Amino acid sequence: MMGIEKQNSDRQYSLLLEQISTLMAGAKRHLAAAINSTLIETYWHIGKHIVEFEQDGNTRAKYGDKLLVNLSKDLTVSLGKGFSKSNLFNMRLFYMRFPIFQAVPGKLNWTVLVEIIRIDNELERNFYLAETVNENWSSRQLIRQKERGLFMQLALGKSKEQILSLSQKGNVVENPEDVIKSTY
Repeated sequence: MMGIEKQNSDRQYSLLLEQISTLMAGAKRHLAAAINSTLIETYWHIGKHIVEFEQDGNTRAKYGDKLLVNLSKDLTVSLGKGFSKSNLFNMRLFYMRFPIFQAVPGKLNWTVLVEIIRIDNELERNFYLAETVNENWSSRQLIRQKERGLFMQLALGKSKEQILSLSQKGNVVENPEDVIKSTY
């Protein structure tokens, strides 16, 4: 009889371990997502402060390379890593590409956003943004699709309205034949 009680106790203990492990894994995922969204919002605000400082109430900026160099040095001394000149440039560009923070999809990480904001063409940028969200692309997948010229491949032979739709919704597959004809 003692053996059965021990087996039940062992199973219950294993279940307890599994429940706690699952709970902790979920908490870590939630925490990572919260940190990511807070960091991205903070980077957006830093970009906003830089742009507003540069413009000083003017409609056009008196942008100088020295500002980012000096900010990089001073912020790195006072706050630590993460404030290279290129990262500050990206924060500035992030704000300029997304002047309304609520327009930024919440699931993206900074590496993916940097790849997207570096695209000059707004239609192309919006297409890759929509595709990244729709297809849950990693930064590597996004880079690979950009290097392949996916947007240009799909945009070839389309009307202006179709290209606008492509940039807003991404590549929408409506019937099975579209997948076969697709550049994938």
